Amino acid sequence: MTILALETSCDESAAAILRGDNHPPTLLASLISSQIDLHRAYGGVVPEIASRNHALRLHPLVEQTLAAAGLRIDQIDAFAATRGPGLASSLLVGHTMAKALALASGKPFLSVNHMEGHLLSPFLDSNSPPPPHLALIVSGGHTLLIHVRGIGDYSVVGRSIDDAAGEAFDKVARLLGLPYPGGPEIERLAPHGDPTAFPFPRSTPGDFDFSFSGLKTAVLYTLQKLDDPTRHTADLAASFQAAVIDVLCSRTLAAAREMGVNLVSLSGGVSCNKALRNALQAACADAALDFRPCPPTLSTDNAAMIVFAAWLHLRQGHRSLLTEDIDPNLLLVPAS
Repeated sequence: MTILALETSCDESAAAILRGDNHPPTLLASLISSQIDLHRAYGGVVPEIASRNHALRLHPLVEQTLAAAGLRIDQIDAFAATRGPGLASSLLVGHTMAKALALASGKPFLSVNHMEGHLLSPFLDSNSPPPPHLALIVSGGHTLLIHVRGIGDYSVVGRSIDDAAGEAFDKVARLLGLPYPGGPEIERLAPHGDPTAFPFPRSTPGDFDFSFSGLKTAVLYTLQKLDDPTRHTADLAASFQAAVIDVLCSRTLAAAREMGVNLVSLSGGVSCNKALRNALQAACADAALDFRPCPPTLSTDNAAMIVFAAWLHLRQGHRSLLTEDIDPNLLLVPAS
């Protein structure tokens, strides 16, 4: 079984090819065409620019991915693409192209939830299907705690009720005058600062939810009180990052105890933050829990995670209709 998948949910054009009949499958090729330089001047992603460049880059990217895998298009057994969540105009490009390839070849098509791709990404090289566990997904638009019982069998344990962690990183980076994308800039500065310099709040709303809006506001008010904020940029970055990591770790460990699981996974764009990975790994070790983070190469938007999710669903006999449409607000777990 050989699958080609496309990912165009935001500003990264990505294609990947995976082959295999049993665990673990083989990732034959995974390519990403980044648009960061195009959007940096605007301080964030501009949807029209993103979709236009997806349309320009995706066809040659598919050809490059096939070449990297040493395959022809007629050797692909199924096609997949991200359905949502994401930017509508961006999602349409990849989703439509994958459907067209499936229709032209008479091969199966799978429409994949972007967040499920993140959720499953830590297990791409596993020798067996993902076991029951608690998953922490931390990205620009989502902070989620998911109880995973099996493929497609998920329940939301906690979520961000305002700003997601990645969104808070980007907004605080702008407050600090750091360039886009802000998350990696804060991570770069934080080791040069004192994480105890500013006692930022650790907001813990009810149950296992997350709230980072108050933390962002606390940074803003602190900046307004400083005579020369530029002298404290590293301390501010370190103190902010420490607050986010403390909340993520404490909520995750509390939820793991409540769910009675013995494995915690970590994925999403913010999961490439080394301080977060190290802190959660240490917290899990102290609690006698296994810890499985996704590889850094799979943490940001990529098609490898999409093709792996598609492969797992294909093995269970799942297919998507060619009439299936994108959904920019697609939920990982449908609202009850």
